[in-house]
Amino acid sequence: MGLRQIVRSGVSNPVSRGQVETLSHDGRGIVRINGKAVFIEGALPGEDVDFHIVRRRRAYDEARLLNIHNKSSERVPPQCEHFGVCGGCALQHLAPAAQITSKQQTLLDNLKRIGQVQPQAILPPLTGPVWGYRRRARLSVHRGPSPGQVHVGFVEQHSKHVVKIRHCETLHPRIGNLIESLAVLIGNLTIAERIPQIEVAVGNNATILVLRILSQPDRMDRIKLSEFEQTHALYFYLQPGKQDNTIPLGTERTSLNYSLPDWNAEITFEPTDFIQINDEINRQLVKRAIEELQVERQHRVLDLFCGLGNFTLPLARVSNEVAGIESEPGLVVRARANAERNGLTNIRFYRTDLFADQQGVVWQQLPYDRLLLDPPRAGAREILTGLGSKLPQRIVYISCHPATLARDAGFLVHARGYQLLSAGVLDMFPHTAHVESMAVFAHAGSSA
Repeated sequence: MGLRQIVRSGVSNPVSRGQVETLSHDGRGIVRINGKAVFIEGALPGEDVDFHIVRRRRAYDEARLLNIHNKSSERVPPQCEHFGVCGGCALQHLAPAAQITSKQQTLLDNLKRIGQVQPQAILPPLTGPVWGYRRRARLSVHRGPSPGQVHVGFVEQHSKHVVKIRHCETLHPRIGNLIESLAVLIGNLTIAERIPQIEVAVGNNATILVLRILSQPDRMDRIKLSEFEQTHALYFYLQPGKQDNTIPLGTERTSLNYSLPDWNAEITFEPTDFIQINDEINRQLVKRAIEELQVERQHRVLDLFCGLGNFTLPLARVSNEVAGIESEPGLVVRARANAERNGLTNIRFYRTDLFADQQGVVWQQLPYDRLLLDPPRAGAREILTGLGSKLPQRIVYISCHPATLARDAGFLVHARGYQLLSAGVLDMFPHTAHVESMAVFAHAGSSA
């Protein structure tokens, strides 16, 4: 359908009409005007929409959705009353199955455009609960217009303002249903204006809220916090200023944990540690990753960006030896403790900066049959470049950013002689535009 412009009385900008082609990386519908992309919040592919442009940029424009003439069959009513204002979710108006399809296409488009590669097969998507799944989050805190009024929630879309929300549908219910009560509590503290954010950490055994504080709570503040702890069966930790250390409000620290039943493994973590936020998807992810690695008892496995041992511990159950490499010193300490607690003696953890030159480091001197890596958004180009001549037969790459995965996949295929056997997405972050994925590689010269 061609684009039309309609001038309406009382509207300063011309109102345009066009058909949405696809979704952008952040979940906005894309219409093209003379080849230039226009991003429209809330519009879905296939819809014929009215919109007017609110911001012009050199490479693209941004527009506000005014009217939908034919709704997509994949459009659904958002479950959260704050959707459209709160920046925590972008896709609640799109059916979950369609979200997965869109993310799968995003992954394949990136692999083809950036890496110039295509997988030989598409992995079935990993899916699970789409509500109440989030066990880690960072909530913002902001003082409202009235004395004692506090807003707790996520930042508003395309703004720095904190949305006042009553509950969150994607957060684990232990916290998602407490947002309003938490805001009232903080509003009654003497340091209400000195708490900029709250870290949420939900384990199988406990829930911890880490209050970042710019001033120490007084005695009455501590009493109020303690009463809230007891009423809602959770624990408060305090994190002064920009310090990394956290201090329990009470006298004892509480260890959080989660389990991987298929591997008889329990992993303990601190409330500010990185963990995969979706427990059910993480269990499926670990299982598929080990299946795709095709690990056998005689194999030596390398786990890069290993964190607390989420993959390392299960890999140790099925292999001869595993080396877990991690940049964060605290995570290495806790990973070693997790291995010991689970009775695993065939793991060696090493702390090193994986974005620095690895030439000469101890773990690099050994050959590895299998490689698993789960890097941050920046990807793993540096470490893959430094693998040397002892190339593992098979690689499983877990990615939280399709563009850097595509870049690294191109390097592995075109420069290191690997084949991209398969790739697919996992629904780690339902209702957001975040794309989490997995790619499987085998060296062309191996029988793996």
